Amino acid sequence: MLDAVAAYRAAFQPSAALAHPYVIVSADVVVAATDEAARRLATPYPTWVRSIRTGAGAIPFPHPDEVATQPWTAADQELVADRVDTQFVGAPEKVTDQLRTLRDVTGADELLITTITHDPADRLTSYELLAKHWPG
Repeated sequence: MLDAVAAYRAAFQPSAALAHPYVIVSADVVVAATDEAARRLATPYPTWVRSIRTGAGAIPFPHPDEVATQPWTAADQELVADRVDTQFVGAPEKVTDQLRTLRDVTGADELLITTITHDPADRLTSYELLAKHWPG
């Protein structure tokens, strides 16, 4: 991501629509009241990413209990590691600290947050907790 941001800024050409580079960085985020609760909500994420990357197409996002019994191989882990390793999962204070770091390291003008959970209510709670704790 850092290389992409640097390349964009280096190649940027001002126009009538935009005088300066404007960087939007996306982040996959799951926030819950505790780190443990957030980790549980994020448990299906690797399975969902695997479904996309194997060409099967995106499956409906599974319930956390569903993925506990599914087979998982080292090859599966390798296939999704880049997405799982860059997901921000935890309690509000932890995630906001991580997102601040992401913003500062990339110099992002805007963060685009995506939250995927099985239950839409958990997704809404994640956004609400993040908004409540985000310093701006």
